[in-house]
Amino acid sequence: MSPATLRLHPDTEGLDRAAKLFASGALVAFPTETVYGLGADATQGKAVAAIYEAKGRPSFNPLIVHLADTAAAQALVEWNTQADILARAFWPGPLTLVLPLRADHGLSPLVTAGLPTVGLRVPAHPAARALLAKFGGPVAAPSANPSGRISPTTADHVLAGLDGRIAAVLDDGPCTVGLESTIIGFDGPHAVLLREGGLPPEPIEAALGSRLIQPSGTTITAPGQMSSHYAPRGSLRLNATSAGAGEHMLGFGPVKGDLSLSESGDLVEAAANLFGHLHQLDTLGGPIAVAPVPMNGLGRAINDRLRRAAAPRD
Repeated sequence: MSPATLRLHPDTEGLDRAAKLFASGALVAFPTETVYGLGADATQGKAVAAIYEAKGRPSFNPLIVHLADTAAAQALVEWNTQADILARAFWPGPLTLVLPLRADHGLSPLVTAGLPTVGLRVPAHPAARALLAKFGGPVAAPSANPSGRISPTTADHVLAGLDGRIAAVLDDGPCTVGLESTIIGFDGPHAVLLREGGLPPEPIEAALGSRLIQPSGTTITAPGQMSSHYAPRGSLRLNATSAGAGEHMLGFGPVKGDLSLSESGDLVEAAANLFGHLHQLDTLGGPIAVAPVPMNGLGRAINDRLRRAAAPRD
């Protein structure tokens, strides 16, 4: 029987323990402003493989590497002017940049799933930043949940899915953004929106002075692009104005429910509540109906997650 996962506090002792676990090749879940990540030393192949094993994650789905600062990111990839503009504007924060790897990057090939690029992020959460600085190296970290299931926004969510399968979770309360990072790639002079997330496209476009383009083709080039993802155990029915027989209702704005993403229609509040409320309704068993969420601002990212959660499963 596997030992229970340690719950660490974000104090000096807890951060030291977590950093030492990373160095030993163990898995540690930690909070970011978006969701809890399941971290491992990105240079240790066996440690990265353990992420895939713990999550049951397909090996063709690449991982995001979390770093303490921009200088650490620049040491791994071929940096460009657009990346510099976005890093200065939005790092630390909920933005991942996908860039070509340097020849001497030192990351495990499992991190990139064989791609010549890697997604990098400098998180803003104080506990994450303290842990990354203490560890002093790149940390590969997808969301800390079984693959395809609802992303975790509290340590309890992590333990509900991964207790006994990972060494520790650094518990620093609920995440504030509640949606995974926005992912931006680059195609020559163009910035490409690979995944909607916790940073809306509008401020990114304002910083760049140009519009983001959509990716071409269906090849997976970044995390979170699988058609079925973020799924509860039961089925999910979208754009519902009331619950059907046996359904639990997730409301928004004027549409009431067992829980509401935001009774006032605040999309920031809705994003922060999305995964937590899905977790709560999922524990009740049965299908879930979800009220319509407008397709503007963070609403696009919320709807992206809901569509993937409702998609047919293999």
